Formats: sequence, C-alpha cells, structure tokens
Amino acid sequence: MTLIYLIVGGFIVFCLGSFLGYYARQSIAKKRKGTIEAKLQKKVEQTKQETEVLITQAKEKANQTIQEAQKEADERRKEVLATERLILKRERTLDEKLSAFDEKQNIFSDKVKKVRELKEKLVVLEEQANKKLEAVAGLSQEKAKEEIIKIAEGVYEKDIVERMHKLKQEGDEKFNNLAKEMISTAIQRNAQSQAQEITTTTVSLPSDEVKGRIIGKEGRNIKTFEKLTGVEVVVDDSPETVLISGFNPIRRQVAKVALEKLIKDGRIQPAKIEEQVKKAEEEIMAQVKEAGEKAVFETGILDLPPKIVELLGKLHFRTSYGQNVLMHSLEVSFLSAILAEELGVDVKVAKKAGLLHDIGKALDHQVQGSHVDIGIKVLEKFHIEKAVIDAMKSHHEEYEPESIEAVIVQSADQVSGARPGARKDTVENYLKRLKELEDIATGFVGVSEAYAIQAGREVRVFVKPEEVGDLEAYKIARDVATKIQEELNYPGEIKVTVIRETRVIEYAR
Repeated sequence: MTLIYLIVGGFIVFCLGSFLGYYARQSIAKKRKGTIEAKLQKKVEQTKQETEVLITQAKEKANQTIQEAQKEADERRKEVLATERLILKRERTLDEKLSAFDEKQNIFSDKVKKVRELKEKLVVLEEQANKKLEAVAGLSQEKAKEEIIKIAEGVYEKDIVERMHKLKQEGDEKFNNLAKEMISTAIQRNAQSQAQEITTTTVSLPSDEVKGRIIGKEGRNIKTFEKLTGVEVVVDDSPETVLISGFNPIRRQVAKVALEKLIKDGRIQPAKIEEQVKKAEEEIMAQVKEAGEKAVFETGILDLPPKIVELLGKLHFRTSYGQNVLMHSLEVSFLSAILAEELGVDVKVAKKAGLLHDIGKALDHQVQGSHVDIGIKVLEKFHIEKAVIDAMKSHHEEYEPESIEAVIVQSADQVSGARPGARKDTVENYLKRLKELEDIATGFVGVSEAYAIQAGREVRVFVKPEEVGDLEAYKIARDVATKIQEELNYPGEIKVTVIRETRVIEYAR
C-alpha cells in the first residue's frame, strides 16, 4: 500500500510540476513575443519615415528636372521661331529678286524683238534702195563692178605691168633671202652642243690603297680585267684615279661600270671581275635601249620597230670624225623637219629619213658594204616606208635624189657635219688606225679576240688554247707583226702580245 501511495503521490507531483512548467514557459514566451513585436513595430515605423523622406526628395528632384526640361524646351522653341522668321524673310527677299529678274527678262525680250524687227526693215529698205539705183543706172551691181574694173585696167594698164615686173624682181630677191633665212634659222634652232669623243675615261678611287687590289697579286687582276674588257687600265702616280684607255667607247663604258662596281664591292678577284664585267655589259645594253627610246621620243617618231630603236641606241656609242652619230642623226632629223615645214613638203617623211639616214653605221663592222647600202637593207627588212628609204639613201650622193625630201635630208646632213666644231678629222683617223690593227690580228685562224691598247702602240691577241699551241702562238705573233708592218703606216713601233690561256673548270657536287 505504501508503494501504491508513493506511486500515486509521485504521479500527482509530476502532473503538477508539468502544469507549472508549461505555464511558466508560456509566460516567458509571451514576454519574449511582446519584445520582438515591439522591435518589429519600431522597425516598420522607422522604415515608413525613411520612405516618406525618399519620396519627398524624389518628388523635389523630379519637379526640378521637369522645370529644367520645360526651360530648355522654351529656349529651343524660341530658337525655332527665330529661324522660321529668318527663313521667311529670306524667302520674301528671294521672291522679290525673282520677280525683278522676270521683269528685266521680259523687258530684254521686248528689246530683242524690236531690234530684230528693225533689222528686217533695214534689210528690206536696203534691197529697195539697190533696186532703185539699178533702175536709175540701168546696170546691176555685178555689171557695174565689171565696168569699173575695165575702166581702171584701161587707164592704169601700163602702171600695172610695170608694177608686176617690179614685184617679180623683188620676189626673186625675197625668195633668195628667204631660203638663206630658212637654212640659218634651222641651224640656229638646232645648234646642239657636240662633245668631241676622247679615248680615255677616268675612274675615281676612294683611296690609293685600292690601286694595289686592282693590280692584284703578280698583276693577275688587272690582266684579267683588260682581257675581258679589251681596254688598257693605266695605274700611275695620279692620286686616287685610274685611267681607262681604249678607242672603242662601248668597251670603255663597260670597263668603267665594271671597275666602279668592283671598287664598291671591295672583292677584286678574277671570278668577281668576270661576274661584274658581265653585269656591266648587260647594263650597257640597257643604256643602248634607253638611248634609242629617248631618241624616238624626242623626235616624236614612235612607230619604229624595237630592233630599229635598239640600232639607234647603238649609234650613241659610235662616232664619225669625232661627232657622236646619234646626236648627228637627231640634229639632221630636226633640221630636215624644219626645212620641210618651211617648204611645205612631207614633214614626217623628212624627219624620219633624217633620223634613220645613218642607221647602217650600227652594223657596218658586221655586214659588208657601205653604211648607206646596209641602212637600205635594214629598213627594207623591217618594212619602213619606201618614201623614207628614198629620202635617206641619197644623203652621200651614192644615189640620185628622187624627191624634195631626199634633197632636204642631204642638205641637213651636210649642214650638221660641216658646221664649225661638229667634227674632228684627226680623232677619226686615229680611231680608224686602231680598228685596222684589231682587224689584222683577228684575221688569223685561232684568234678569238684582239685589242689595240696604249694609243695603238700595243696589240694584245688572245688565241683559242684548244686550237693554238705554244709554238703556233709564237708564229701568230710574228705573222701579225709582219702584216702590220706591210699594210699600215705608223710612227714608232707596235708591240704584238699573243696570250694563250687554258682555263679548266669543274664542279664538286
């Protein structure tokens, strides 16, 4: 029983304790809830106040923005109104001007119409007056004119005949003076400067040290250079200069260009010399083409075949009695054109014939015959007009002139060659003698090249090593010297040097 009481008592105490705990917990929770709700209420009120402040600020800013926009719109509206007023003012001014112009145009049209009417009335009145005069005189205008002329001829016939005779005499004198004036004017308008050809060319050196490299070890560089170019290189005591001597201007120019390239490159040796000489020859050929194109451009004769233009360029390196042949051809062309224009004949034919009259000199060392015959064959081959060929072929009187243009070209050629300072006979004879020396040497079997150097005091003969042995080389030297002695006249003595060189080339791959 005691146990039961204890259990029941314990249960009652547990229930009472639970109830009291629950109640205490609810009281504490209500107190806490009241505290959180108070905080939340306070927070909400604070947020409402801040929101009202922001809304108030936003309204003030919006009102300010609206006022500024309204102000800007008002200013823009004022500007637009001002612009519209200006445009309207200009439109009114333009309308007034157009109205005034239309009024003036109408007045002008009326005046033109009145002038035309007056002109027509004057024409009618003039015709009526002429008819009245013809009726009174009994003659028409043409018949009256004829009668007056007949009366004048009858009265002044003697005076007219005497006047005609006097005019004829004065005309003959004027024609003679005019012919002289035409020739002198043509010469004056084309008095081109003529540079006498010389046989030496000077090459400047950066320093005297280069001379040693040009000569090379045991002279192998200078010997190779002279063999490849056919000139003589004179290395003397002249400071920083080297002299290139040779009568052939093309060879001298090739040698000059090649030597300048070698000096600039700095590597002077036989292989490099051969390479630069080849490049120099290509460069000179380009200059030949350029000289030909420049000549046809200056004369305005642009319908020539390219080969003819190239031959003209070669004349730039040819001389005739010291006169540059291309310059001479240009001068003859210009003189012929002026004379043809003055005489009223075909200017184009005369000008073209004058330019091409010496074209055969570009090939006279390769083809047999005079340069006139060679020129005729060349021009015929390239289908140049027959009138041009007929005009150029008689410039040395080998053929009879067949046209006035032929006489003009002949006269122009003589004028160009005969004027003072144009030619120099001694230089041409000197160059001719050097050419004869080379021709004699190259006439022997086995000779590949021959060059006259040292102003013709030495001839260097290069033979083909596969055809000529050492003993044959001695024989060729003796035979060349003997033939020169028999056929040429010259002061002093001429040294004949025969060079036989064997060059073996192989490639390692």
